[in-house]
Amino acid sequence: MQFGRITKFLGENVARVLFLSALLIVPCFWHKSVEAGDLPSHTYNAWLAHLIAEGHAPGLYIQPRWNNIVIDWALENLGALLGFTVAERIVVVVCVLIFFWGAFTLISAVSLRPPWYLVPAIAMVTYGWTFYAGFMNFYLSLGLGFFAAAVVWRGNRRHWWIVGALAVVVLIAHPLGLICLIGLAAYLRLSDVLKGRMRWALFPSALLVVARIHYYVMQLPSTYWHNKDFFVMNGADQLVLFQAHYAKLAVEVVIFASVCFVYGVAREWNTNDNKWSFRAPLELWGVLLFIAAMIPEVMLLSSYPMPFSLAISRLTSVTAVLGLCVFASVKPRLLHFVGFAVSAAIFFLWTYQDTGLLNDMERQAEKLVSALPYGRRVTETIIMRPDSRLWFANHIVDRACIEKCFTYENYQPAAKVFRVRVKPGSPIVTDSTKDSSDMEMGYYKVGPKDLPMNQIYQCSEKDLSKLCMRELSAGEENGRVGYRPASLFR
Repeated sequence: MQFGRITKFLGENVARVLFLSALLIVPCFWHKSVEAGDLPSHTYNAWLAHLIAEGHAPGLYIQPRWNNIVIDWALENLGALLGFTVAERIVVVVCVLIFFWGAFTLISAVSLRPPWYLVPAIAMVTYGWTFYAGFMNFYLSLGLGFFAAAVVWRGNRRHWWIVGALAVVVLIAHPLGLICLIGLAAYLRLSDVLKGRMRWALFPSALLVVARIHYYVMQLPSTYWHNKDFFVMNGADQLVLFQAHYAKLAVEVVIFASVCFVYGVAREWNTNDNKWSFRAPLELWGVLLFIAAMIPEVMLLSSYPMPFSLAISRLTSVTAVLGLCVFASVKPRLLHFVGFAVSAAIFFLWTYQDTGLLNDMERQAEKLVSALPYGRRVTETIIMRPDSRLWFANHIVDRACIEKCFTYENYQPAAKVFRVRVKPGSPIVTDSTKDSSDMEMGYYKVGPKDLPMNQIYQCSEKDLSKLCMRELSAGEENGRVGYRPASLFR
């Protein structure tokens, strides 16, 4: 079954596709707001871009960019037409569907059959760490990249115009997504084209490329290597989210999948005509695991005032999908579907509960800022519980401030890697990345020029879900009262 036959089969299953799509987007609607880490920050800055266009954002301006902008552009333009709440929901739904069906298509290209029995597993990865971190530009670029890589691998040259069109959108969405697309497409295509010794040289050659990149990044200031948690950076980490018990579920899913895969390969080895179909995805999975060992999570690039963070945690979305590509090479069995379905039921129950807690915190933030006069500066020190792998809970205040107030610590304008930029002295946002970080961690010393300004904070370390607000005074640290996190990095 070539690429054209795969798409034809999907076309013959429109009802099933529509039903699964409707089921898949339920988490986008089960709370008042979509709680996805950095997403509210992008929605808030889309509102700021709207204010800039109207001339109501002193000290802010739009810097034209050619990448990392698709989600921001969509939020700004749809927000102006439909309101930012509706715009955000539409954008998230589209991104979820593109990621899921992109991964589904790439997995289909391995076994040459649609992996309906893997739908629960693909759904978990779709709502994995990258989604809940809120990195929507990168997330979208991956989904489109999966489609393009499948075309390169199983399509023919008359389909490659699709790849070119998708690659342009992927680049505009996020450059790292384009790098993933090029790596996936090149390796998968070469795995089919190369023969004999050249084919055997492909895998070690890829490892040498990673080693060379490792040599380069070692010259850069870097922090946080995945030493202690390397064993889950095989894609399982995408299931490790808000609390420690997610890690147990992730390990159980990996063990279940590994046992089923080994059993399936052993049982089908003598009868399967396509027994090595998992070879290229397995090699790529190994390359990405090697990257997790050789590349740090946080790197400081000289051309940017803020470090490039969470590089490996982003890439494991690809690692997880490649792991499912490997699994798809064995014959589908009811046990596979049941096992993944049970895991998915637990996973989505937990995410419903944890995002519900965040939604309640956002309602508190909305109530607190509703009492403020329009345009009041606000800072916030809000962080998830210590065992959470998602640190961006503070951005719920960004979304709460839309059309009401200004989050003065808003990191995007000062970072100089987004469309919205700030000039020194703006009354809306700080122009210093250091001050932004200090405000976020609660170590910023308030100056007279900052006032009037309010602080939203977690009232007690014993109950991190309860928020309070107070007015700040000159000379004090903004995190002096309430729970103050010891450290935080973006």
